[in-house]
Amino acid sequence: MPVTSYPDRPDRPERESTVPPYLLGLRLRGRRVVVVGGGRVAQRRVPALLAAGADVSLIAPEVTPSLDDLIAAGRFSWERRPYRGGDLDGAWLVQAVTDDPKVNAAVAADAEAARIWCVRADDAEASDAWTPASGQVGETTVGVLAGGDPRRAAGIRDAVVDGLRDATLVPLGGARHSRTKPTGVALVGGGPGDPDLITVRGRQLLAQADVVVTDRLAPRLLLDELPADVEVIDAAKIPYGRTVTQDRINDHLVEHARAGRFVVRLKGGDPFVFGRGAEEVLHCARHGIPVTVVPGITSAVAVPSAAGIPVTHRGVAQEFHVISAHVAPDHPSSTVDWEGLGRAHGTLVLLMAVERMSLIADTLMRYGRSPDTPVAVVQDGTLPDQRTLTATLGTVVDEMAAGGVRPPAIVVVGDVVDVAREIDMVRADYLAGGTGSVASPADQHGDMGRAP
Repeated sequence: MPVTSYPDRPDRPERESTVPPYLLGLRLRGRRVVVVGGGRVAQRRVPALLAAGADVSLIAPEVTPSLDDLIAAGRFSWERRPYRGGDLDGAWLVQAVTDDPKVNAAVAADAEAARIWCVRADDAEASDAWTPASGQVGETTVGVLAGGDPRRAAGIRDAVVDGLRDATLVPLGGARHSRTKPTGVALVGGGPGDPDLITVRGRQLLAQADVVVTDRLAPRLLLDELPADVEVIDAAKIPYGRTVTQDRINDHLVEHARAGRFVVRLKGGDPFVFGRGAEEVLHCARHGIPVTVVPGITSAVAVPSAAGIPVTHRGVAQEFHVISAHVAPDHPSSTVDWEGLGRAHGTLVLLMAVERMSLIADTLMRYGRSPDTPVAVVQDGTLPDQRTLTATLGTVVDEMAAGGVRPPAIVVVGDVVDVAREIDMVRADYLAGGTGSVASPADQHGDMGRAP
């Protein structure tokens, strides 16, 4: 920690640069913290102080819009004026973060006289205290000081936090032996397929699992990262093929959790979007097993997005419907209002529709959808072999047969499919040296659904 002499403080001897700082975790709940300055540094530090429960008083003639928004919400008090003597009364901590070194020096001198720790943002060597680059991962707080170099400290902080979040950096003995290891069952949404699209929380819990009960559509590459002693139970439900019953899956969860093992139920997409997640939670609840639910990125939105297709678009579609087509429109157990979907103008996102697309297309056209309605079929969305087939409602069945489309695939019905085509055309025109001016789907389809 490089430290120079303080010519304005003759009572303080020069300290050697080899003396390290003393790191301390301050519990600021309900304690007054004064922030002098309302610029970008204050904009970064005030939210962290509020998150720590501090009673923040900010003193500055002006503040940034972000701080103004917090003030309007009543999160902290603001004295709209320059700093003056007496402003530090009752403070436990002071942050001098103005862009005027003279003001910061005056604040620091007043804090020194009152024996209040003060952080100067403009001069690390003249500051009695430093704010570490900090990050939070679960119950773990990471704080890094790097000799007064904030950029280096932030870089080290980010590396440590990222490692903790994605479970590549684990405590000695492994995350599964942590004192704060979870218990019971975690219902984890693994996302649409790409292993990088699982949530941070989902990846953390997966790294702590003793048992993983996995789906066919869960990101399988994540299983390769598990220690060899983790038991992996394949609960695949293959359409028209080998399957594990839902009752047996439920039994696996309860049996292993009761034996004291932490169980992760790894699903594709989001566990509560056609994933029978609620059934599993209910079964565990009936047997007194605690369950943590971790949402996932649902393929119903992520896969069209990965193919460049927005499910809504201004002037084109202001609603979208996600439909499970695991039963045909004419099946007695179908609860879908296909007549209403045929009359609607919004986007339709069809899951598990490949085997029944002929009947679905006929039903939608019978109830009002034009045969010319654009359709896209995205197979293996977000994975390296993702491919997209485009057609119309009247031709999609023949196109799928010719293209050899197989599950898993998501079908998007609606004019938003043309938005993806427009994006491709604009890109091609730009690369060819054109103006990038292409008629938009909103122009082609009129004012239908136009929003301001």
